[in-house]
Parts: sequence; C-alpha cells; structure tokens
Amino acid sequence: MVAASFPWLTTLVAVPALGALVLGAAPGLRRRFGRSIALVVACLELVLAVVVASVHFDWSAPASYQVVESVAWIPQMGVSWALGVNALALVMILLAVALVPIVLIAGWDEDEDGGRAGSYAALVLALEAFMVLIFAAFDVVVFYIAFEAMLVPLYLMIGRYGTGAGAERRAAAMKFLLYSLAGGLVMLGGLVALWAFAPARTDTFFRLDTLSQVASTLGGAVQMGAFVSFMVAFAIKAPMVPVHTWLPDTAAVSRPGTSVLLVGVLDKIGTFGMIALCLRLFPTAAEQARWALVALAVVSIIWGGLAANGQDDIMRLVSYTSVSHFGFMVLGIFIGSPIAMVGAMFYMVAHGVSIAAMFLLSGWLARRGGTRDMNAYGGMQRITPVLAGLWLVSGLASIALPGLSGFVPEYLVLMGTWSVSPAAGLAAVLGVVIAAVYVLMPYQRVFTGDPKAPASAAADLGPREKSVIAPLVAAMVVLGVWSAPLVGALTPIAEASAAGAPASAQALVEGSTK
Repeated sequence: MVAASFPWLTTLVAVPALGALVLGAAPGLRRRFGRSIALVVACLELVLAVVVASVHFDWSAPASYQVVESVAWIPQMGVSWALGVNALALVMILLAVALVPIVLIAGWDEDEDGGRAGSYAALVLALEAFMVLIFAAFDVVVFYIAFEAMLVPLYLMIGRYGTGAGAERRAAAMKFLLYSLAGGLVMLGGLVALWAFAPARTDTFFRLDTLSQVASTLGGAVQMGAFVSFMVAFAIKAPMVPVHTWLPDTAAVSRPGTSVLLVGVLDKIGTFGMIALCLRLFPTAAEQARWALVALAVVSIIWGGLAANGQDDIMRLVSYTSVSHFGFMVLGIFIGSPIAMVGAMFYMVAHGVSIAAMFLLSGWLARRGGTRDMNAYGGMQRITPVLAGLWLVSGLASIALPGLSGFVPEYLVLMGTWSVSPAAGLAAVLGVVIAAVYVLMPYQRVFTGDPKAPASAAADLGPREKSVIAPLVAAMVVLGVWSAPLVGALTPIAEASAAGAPASAQALVEGSTK
C-alpha cells in the first residue's frame, strides 16, 4: 500500500456529496440553477479524478493499492474510514465521473415540475458520491454501507423521475429495491459470520489487508458461507441469471440517464466485488465454486441474448443485451485464466461506454417517436440518419466489431476461456452469434424500410445531443485501436487473482495487433 499525503479520495467523495447537500438544502437555488450547479460540480469532480490518476497514482505498480488513507472510525467493531485504489478501482472511478456530466447534459431538457426542478440533478450528484466511495473503499464495512446507501437516490431516480406511467415506475423501483436489499442483507450475514468466527479481532479488522489474512485462517465451511453470501449480493447487482429480472423492468421505465449510470457503472459493482472481495478474501471457496459459476455465466450469456431477441421494447432489449455481456464478464473472472480476467476487467470499461451510448440513443428515439415499441418505427435512417448511424456504431461496439471497444475484451475472455475449457469457450461463442442478431435485426426493424407515422416527423439529433455522444464514440474507437495501455495496467491485477494461462494478456493483445 502507498499512503497519501492528502485525502484525495475523501475529497472525491465529498465534492459531489456537498453539491447534493447544498442543492437539497436550498430549494430556491435548486429550482433556478440546480442543473447548472450540478454540472459545474460534476466537471470539477472529473478534473480532480484526472489529477489523482495522472499525478498521484503510479501506473508502474497498477496492482498495488495507492492514495491510501485510513482513520479509525468504529474501532470497537474493527471499522476504519479506509480508502485506496488500484488500477481497476481507479479506472472505474474515472468511468463513473466521466459519465455523470454526460448524463446531466443529455437530460438537460427533460421535463420536471416546478417544485422538483433540479432535484434529479441533486440525486445524480448524491449517486456519484456513493459510486466513488464504493470503488475506493478499502474497508469492507465502508463498501457495504455505500453499497446499501446508493439505493436511496436510485430508488427516487427510478420511481419519481422515470419515463413510464406512475404505477409502472413505482413497481419497477420497488422490485429493484427489494432485490438489492435482499442481496445486501445476505452480504451482511457474511460480514457478521466473519466477525463471529474470527479467532482474533483488531481495530482494523474489516480493512481489506487485515480481513484477507483473517479469512485465510477460518474453516472451510465459514469461508464458503461468506463467499456465497457475497456472491448472492454481487450476482444480483451484476446481474446474473436467474436473479436478473429486475434490470429490464427498471431500465424500461427509467430515464435514459438513470439507465446509463445504473447499467454502465453501478451494475459493475457486482463484477468489481467478485474480483476485489470474493477472489481476494475467499480464493479457496472461489476455486471450489468455479465451475458452477462458469455454468451460470454461460447460461447468462445465452439466455440474455435470446431474451433480447424476443423484445419489442427497445429499452428492454438494450437491458437484456447487458445480461449477456455481464455473463462474459463473470465467465472471465471465474474461468481461472489471467487472460480472461484481463478481458473481464476491460469488458467492464468497454461495456460502460457502449451501453451508455445505446441507452441514450434509444431513449432519444423513444422520446421522438412517443413509444418504446420497435414495431411503431421504420425507415428512421432516412429521417434521423445521425441517430441511426450512431446507434449502429454503438451496437457494433457492444458486439465486438474489430476496431471498436468491445472487440479486445471479448477476444481476451474467449481466448482465455478456450485455454482452460474448450467446451465453455464454444458455448460462449454461441453468445457472440446471438449478439449479432440482437443488434442487426432491431436495426433493420427500426431504421430500414419505409418510414411510419408519427415517427416520420421526428427531428434528427441536435448539437447538444451530438456533443454528448461524441466523447462516447471517441472512447469506443480509442479502446478499440489503442487497448495496450489499459491491458498493461490490468494484467498485474489479473495475474494476482487468477492462474492457468500460458501467456500474458499483454503478449496476446500485442501479438494480435501485429
């Protein structure tokens, strides 16, 4: 660990939290300038995160926890205010803080009644604070508190500020809350078991470095029980089949910006937790459960793709594609190959970029046409050519077209999986074939053919919307053609978490590039 001379990570948590508190405490200010203030705060947060990443993080040691700060918080329970990041955590923080300004600008003209004007922007800032805290947490109790607390702004963003009918929004918000709370309570049971069965307890008991040592001394049954409790919470969040059904219901009625943050960042807490907590704290239990989790991951890949192909609601379709993509991530995490592990971590970033664009573009399409039903559309490439072209590019990035962001991570996951289990690799390849169908067929239905009323009168993307999508498309291209820096940063983390591949992911990517 490398200690910080200044509490940079606490500052990153505090800036959006203070912005949300100011807007919440000053209704007049929030109604008049809420969106503008939130955007300024979000941009300041992005600048601070870039400073931390470029100045205060040593990229030559990406697997080490750096910028670490630790202060006793509840020493009687072994809880510390401990924050620290390795390369994966820092990259996820950068993804989160980069998407927040995009979400705020994308939803700039969304309607809010006079009494609630600016409230959605305040909730976005509150959610940003929890996102940063989750990825920066070096104490498992701090992680758990943020894991549960983020449900409050998300519940309000879904139930109060969604796009569906009132009853539909509230039902989706409640389903999301119940699933998430159930997973959190199971995880809490695992934390209690670790405390109860530990042979000794210190005032830093729940810090990652201490807890990993303690967990290794516990009996196999206790380790497995704690591992399962953590995995249930993270499988719900990921989301994996069969605990995935909350996602399409939620995404269908949420604002596009809410879905961007939920699926693009917050659902990655599931895969992040599997890597940072499950593999680190319970490596033996993870090895014992490996093939069961690989099987579930393959089922998620195929089931998510097939379900996506059966949708008429474009927002539900996009959300089901994510179920399939998360299957690839979980497969890469647990197959036991460093190459596949790097692919899974890269996938977390690449998917966050492409799915953000797909949700925003699909939401703008539904807003123009007045419906999410794809059967109501046709020939939109003649009416909204920019929107159509960008939707296709984003879809191709999500299904791993070479040269775009999804190709390298999916290639690494498949190659790493094949090196361990050709059967699992072949099954995952079937998901690649299905993915081509769930992107190209909807494109044909919505954007080709003859235009249909009333969508035939829709306007194409305006300057603000183009400015929102431009950095996402740029990121898709950069991650597709210049993947070596990110692969190099993630490889040491993967090699510390998984074993079994004959070559490094870095060498594989460089060889394929040549």
